[in-house]
Amino acid sequence: MIETNRPSKDAYELVLEAIDLGTYHPGDRLVESELAERFGVSRTPVREALQRLETQQILVRDGRSMVVASLDHDQLGELYTVRAELEGLAARLAAQHAAPEELRILQDLAAQDRALINDPDRLALANKRFHRQIHLASHNRYLIQQLEMVHRTMALLTTSSLAAEGRGPDAVAEHEAIVAAIVARDGDAADIALRDHISHAYETRLKQDAAEMGS
Repeated sequence: MIETNRPSKDAYELVLEAIDLGTYHPGDRLVESELAERFGVSRTPVREALQRLETQQILVRDGRSMVVASLDHDQLGELYTVRAELEGLAARLAAQHAAPEELRILQDLAAQDRALINDPDRLALANKRFHRQIHLASHNRYLIQQLEMVHRTMALLTTSSLAAEGRGPDAVAEHEAIVAAIVARDGDAADIALRDHISHAYETRLKQDAAEMGS
């Protein structure tokens, strides 16, 4: 069945979104003709999208096929290290530069998270919106570009750390602490709060991986 292709999204965004939503998992082969049919586009933009995703290491080549990449233990650690540094900086800059309207949006997003604590899938989507809002509130285009690259790679993680038992309430409380620091214009506290948030998410994911290997 051909899916409706929204004009605002090109083939690259559609493929990346499919990976992010779990339609395709690490190790899955992406077939150009099948993607073109799924998204209702020609094969040329799909081919270009796959090549672009390969250069970003979201896809890897296996013979003549393109396969969704996977992250090993070391790559996961490297990813979270970079993410903590960049996200912490974004929070610090947001505390300095966010407009009053942006602060209110962050407060609203954190408040809305409370209603999603017991719904990991929706909370995971809300979590992405929350972090994206902090990135935008930093008002640093180069930092935002780097964070977009990091979060594209995060799409290769097949499960959300928010699905772990007890992680939802803790994550929401951490979001509230981050927002409180940004609203208070306390860059140091915002940086620390967001780094702690990423550290807890990384620790949770390591526990998830360990449990899967032991099962």
